[in-house]
Amino acid sequence: MVEFDEFIAIMKRLRKECPWDKEQTHETLKKHFVEEAYEALDAIDRKNFDDLKAELGDVALQVVFHSIIAEEENKFTIEEVFAAINEKLIRRHPHIYGNAVVNSGSEQIALWDKIKMSEGRNSVLEGIPKHYPALMKAEKVQRKAAKVGFEWKKKEEVWKKVEEELSELHAAIASGDKEQTHEEFGDVLFSLVNYARFIDVDPEESLHTTVQKFSTRFQYIEKKLSEQGKDIHQTSLEEMDALWNGAKEKT
Repeated sequence: MVEFDEFIAIMKRLRKECPWDKEQTHETLKKHFVEEAYEALDAIDRKNFDDLKAELGDVALQVVFHSIIAEEENKFTIEEVFAAINEKLIRRHPHIYGNAVVNSGSEQIALWDKIKMSEGRNSVLEGIPKHYPALMKAEKVQRKAAKVGFEWKKKEEVWKKVEEELSELHAAIASGDKEQTHEEFGDVLFSLVNYARFIDVDPEESLHTTVQKFSTRFQYIEKKLSEQGKDIHQTSLEEMDALWNGAKEKT
């Protein structure tokens, strides 16, 4: 592809001639990789395909940038990156490129997991990135454990566990043990993520929606106070709560 070849050539030139690009390492680029991925997700949520096109380019830039640095260090090349993913896709789709038979998406997922284990993994939990957002990581761990039968049978059992963890959190708070409270709070969140799976709710998306809703309503309060010529820092909770109720009626 002409455009892709030009893209590689541009990045290699920038790496040689641009002071900022020359200074970058795998470590310094990590935060940019994450930022670009989240900006692409934001474009998807907004259904803005012009922005998505641009953000996907930024994500691709990160892939190429890391590959060029690796090539300079004699670790691997961009060609090897694509050769590796091509080989993996073929290997993990034997129902397309081989003789395996798959009749549904769930069967494909099960086959995929078996193939990954045959590739040398020692645990079904291997391969979960440590930098995953905590809610996503919790759900991923739970789903992987569930695939081998480590799973509650009914959502009522899961909710009972949530109540149990809440009780233990209250006890830890009452005891004044900060470390225990920290641990028990994590247990509550983990059990709530588990319950979310049973009621078919994505906990990360659910919390994201709630944060956005809170932000919209809080900004409504700020806007109304500004229109009234009032300083939010000098406004009582009661007045802000009244405005909050007004925001709830609009969102």
